[in-house]
Amino acid sequence: MDPYYLRKEVSNSDLSSLKELLYPKPVFGDKYRAYAFGSLLDYMITEPHKVDYYALTCEGQSWNYMQEDFDLAKEMKKSYYKDPFCKMISENADFQSISISHDFPIIHNAFEFQLSAGVRCKWDLLVRKWKMGGDIKSTMAKTQKEFEQACDFFDYFRSRAWYMDIEGTNDDMLIGISKVNQQVFKIPIKRGDKLYNYGKSQYQDLSFKYWMLVDGFAA
Repeated sequence: MDPYYLRKEVSNSDLSSLKELLYPKPVFGDKYRAYAFGSLLDYMITEPHKVDYYALTCEGQSWNYMQEDFDLAKEMKKSYYKDPFCKMISENADFQSISISHDFPIIHNAFEFQLSAGVRCKWDLLVRKWKMGGDIKSTMAKTQKEFEQACDFFDYFRSRAWYMDIEGTNDDMLIGISKVNQQVFKIPIKRGDKLYNYGKSQYQDLSFKYWMLVDGFAA
């Protein structure tokens, strides 16, 4: 296992796990398969040295991939690099860069607190000199509108505000690649705009619940 996932700092995934416990909702499709495919696509774009195209495996992944998974991911990667913005940011970005903070004040309804273990995140794309990052998502969406709806459903705006605040970036890009038609969708987020503020309010609320319910036991 990647040592990053053994760290004690609180991640956005930890907040997601708490939300699933507090507010369970129906799961559509096989989320484990979707996660495994998303990991495959991320590896192909950001860590290609970890992909074995002959054995149909990815380093650190136990999923039993099929040839059709690899074929689809390769087509999606081609679409990604055909997009001028995606090509440009990838040529300048650090892939899978880690940001950690042990001094991360969070304000919820005028109450300020910190998570005792600190906070962390791991970027798909990070260009520190631009103060900009990005996240690559595989999606079943076929249109820009469907991708925007999916980002809201899966709390991707929360994750982007979390990442931006830990690293101190000012701009971010959610990049979706359709598994259906290989179209590339992009949602820009800027510090202080509607999507950033929406995502920040979500992580502030969940972080407060984490602080009350989990933090003292996890420390």
